[in-house]
Amino acid sequence: MEDRTYTADAEPGDSVTVAGWVHEVRDLGGIAFLILRDSTGKIQVKFEKDEMDDDLVETGLGVHRESVVSVSGDVEEEDRAPTGVEIVPQSLEVISEADPELPLDPSGKVDAELSTRLDNRTLDLRKDEVKAVFEIRAEIQRAVRETFRTHDCTEINTPKIVATGTEGGTELFPITYFGEEAFMNQSPQLFKQLIAGSGVERVFEIGPIFRAEEHNTPRHLNEATSIDFEGAFCDHNDAMDVAEDVVVAAYEAVAENCEEQLEALDLAAEFEVPDADFPRISYEEAIERVNATGALDEQLVWGDDLSTEAEKALGDDVGGHYFVTDWPSEVKPFYIMDHEDDEQLSTGFDLMHPDLELVSGGQREHRYDQLIEGFEQQGLNPDEFEYYTKMFKYGMPPHAGWGMGAERLVMTILGLENIREAVLFPRDRQRLSP
Repeated sequence: MEDRTYTADAEPGDSVTVAGWVHEVRDLGGIAFLILRDSTGKIQVKFEKDEMDDDLVETGLGVHRESVVSVSGDVEEEDRAPTGVEIVPQSLEVISEADPELPLDPSGKVDAELSTRLDNRTLDLRKDEVKAVFEIRAEIQRAVRETFRTHDCTEINTPKIVATGTEGGTELFPITYFGEEAFMNQSPQLFKQLIAGSGVERVFEIGPIFRAEEHNTPRHLNEATSIDFEGAFCDHNDAMDVAEDVVVAAYEAVAENCEEQLEALDLAAEFEVPDADFPRISYEEAIERVNATGALDEQLVWGDDLSTEAEKALGDDVGGHYFVTDWPSEVKPFYIMDHEDDEQLSTGFDLMHPDLELVSGGQREHRYDQLIEGFEQQGLNPDEFEYYTKMFKYGMPPHAGWGMGAERLVMTILGLENIREAVLFPRDRQRLSP
């Protein structure tokens, strides 16, 4: 829009044209105010009824909230105005009239259920605290990319339509692909391994993954964004170092560059960057520590996964981010390498926030014969994955990596109660639109 001034840039003495949404109209009798909102903030427009054209006053006071308007006038200093300045209008154009009956209140004065907010995401995003979540999410992804580059990583993009599932099982979305059955990819796992073995060596991806899991909880999605790393000539310890750097860098970026957004979320005073050197706790120790808390009805035994209750008990005990390492081989995917001195233990690890799991990773099995054996042990037919397995005959280096849930990272950094609050248009078992 030509000659448009953002509200944050309006200075006393300027003649400006501002454009945005009608946030509020207040009629106080002889004087009235229209609060206009744009992406940079809000500004007060003052109508002195006796001194202004009747049509201008009528238009300004008759426009419905959330209508899009353009206002031209002079900026004057006014200490009582919300931003210390106000506009005395010379003209006001209603660009797009809003329905007077809104499905939710973007001013935030009236709360709305999450389902209503998600049904009307465009209106929901007009609230400062909601917009702040996605501005912070964008900053997190920027910081993550920059951190990967400091680790000499190349960004890649892998297919989301595949012939076989990455990990098999029932969590696959089948689709019809030119008359053949195909699937939405659960993970870039196999592809990023192939690229790490190509000579590019260190790669990362930030992209969608699809899982048809039955869970319908505040921490699960059926379409999510995965932050993935894979590095040649890396072991599981190297991969954990990178994961830790990424998480700490995300917090640091939010602390340094998102002060306004943290204020909008009432988090500025309490926001803390976690200390580096996250504890690395073996699976065996994790089981012992959970059992010692007495928080579970039944004691965990070797081979059990960590339930939500167990993760919470261990998180409370540790009090910060931590890794769980040396998982039993039987509970980790076929591509996770076992320790050379103990085949019952894998190099698999999880990075945990005190509230939930953020990362799953490990060193990969790079030896062809052992990889094929892993497929067979997990009931998968290696012939269906020949595009993947055959490359391990052609000089595959040792490599390690991990996948991190982007929404979970945002959720834990901001303390959101439901993962759907970290997604613009979530996909779960009940939601396919908008």
